[in-house]
Amino acid sequence: MEIRVLQYFLAVVREESITKAADTLHITQPTLSRQMAGLEEETGVKLFERGTRKIALTNEGLLLRRRAEEILQLVDKTQQELVEQEEQIEGKITIGCGELASVGYMTKVIEKFKKLYPRVTYDIVTAPADLVKEQIEKGLIDIGLLLEPISVEKFDYKRLPIKERWVVVMKADDRLAEKEEITAEDLADVPLILPRRINVQSELASWFGEYYSKLNAQFTSNLNSNGAMMVNQGLGYSVCIESFLPFWNQHKLTYRPLSPELTATSVLAWKRNEPFGVAVTKFIQCFQSMDKV
Repeated sequence: MEIRVLQYFLAVVREESITKAADTLHITQPTLSRQMAGLEEETGVKLFERGTRKIALTNEGLLLRRRAEEILQLVDKTQQELVEQEEQIEGKITIGCGELASVGYMTKVIEKFKKLYPRVTYDIVTAPADLVKEQIEKGLIDIGLLLEPISVEKFDYKRLPIKERWVVVMKADDRLAEKEEITAEDLADVPLILPRRINVQSELASWFGEYYSKLNAQFTSNLNSNGAMMVNQGLGYSVCIESFLPFWNQHKLTYRPLSPELTATSVLAWKRNEPFGVAVTKFIQCFQSMDKV
């Protein structure tokens, strides 16, 4: 006996008419008539008195009405209790991330998750990617927002639908700010601030090509904000991910994309085969269910 059919039955009882109940349920009258005939066949008893202007119930029909109301009330109560139990989920989720544009996507995931589980809190740790990975492996960070490549042996992950763009940060009145894009040749003879990660430097080496060996790399930095302060001091040009640069006051510092364009893919990653608490597990499931925001 299906819950849906019991709901149909009670609608017929309430409206005292198959036709009116069908309209209320947004189904056709023949469909509802078949459902009620099937219910009588399934129960093996006569539920309705035929031949009257309004639907009337037999004694068996009256009993079923009482039991159906009790069953549906129990179903509603059970569903409410399950929802309330979900809302009672508490805990803290620790998320490690660098200065990436995809942090904006992550905030959308958190926004959706907070509506489902308002009691969960978050600890956002901004740190270089290598430190985030190390902390994930140690179990000190639950989830990391990272750039590829990433070790599939150590981490499970899902790619984000966002491309991180490489740019050059400079003073707003710098001569290179007059250009719409920056080439490797433009950077061949100027002081540079490069990313600290070795694998990222390898990607940049491929982009610079023949100019890489001639670069005047004065500094390496693992945070864009630190590099930007050195740019502001006139110590060089910072080659970095665009990240939150659009939010800066570009009257002092500005940026230009590399040409040809160089981009990177970001992922949300967590330790492979790691047993997580309920809050973290639910968060990962929520994120995996999202394709686009």
